[in-house]
Amino acid sequence: MNDAKIDYMFTGALAASYYGIPRTTLDVDILIKFTPKDIKFLVAQLKKAGLSVNKRKVELAFKSGYRIVTLEDEKAPFTVDIVLSDKKLEKKKGEILGMPTYYQTAEALILAKLRMIKATIKEEKALKDKADVRAILRNLRVNLKALKKKAKEEKTTSILEELLT
Repeated sequence: MNDAKIDYMFTGALAASYYGIPRTTLDVDILIKFTPKDIKFLVAQLKKAGLSVNKRKVELAFKSGYRIVTLEDEKAPFTVDIVLSDKKLEKKKGEILGMPTYYQTAEALILAKLRMIKATIKEEKALKDKADVRAILRNLRVNLKALKKKAKEEKTTSILEELLT
């Protein structure tokens, strides 16, 4: 029996589709919480899922400031972006194709997308994230007070206000 403490949730376009309006995407974004001591177990599980991965690539990604590793599916032309975290995940129960799973909370997803919009240099690249945020805000009741407070802390208030109008 393995005592690894690994947790996960879907984020990115898949989570945005869950909360907002479904859209196509060529990758899947998964946020994984684990500790570096569980890296061997994590790599084994990713390989078991059919992803092309090696331990060193995951170690380097975890040590980097971005903590993102892109993995290729061994049987399909798609990729999986694994976002590595050592913090507790803010997640919500949901399902995909009738199977239970977890998604990043709508508020945390909106904040992540606001940060991406802020960091994106070319406006056209931010359009999908803006559309995702608008769709979530239109289709779901979110805690706007908490969202605005956090956006202020992250200096993304002007983007949020633009998307709320």
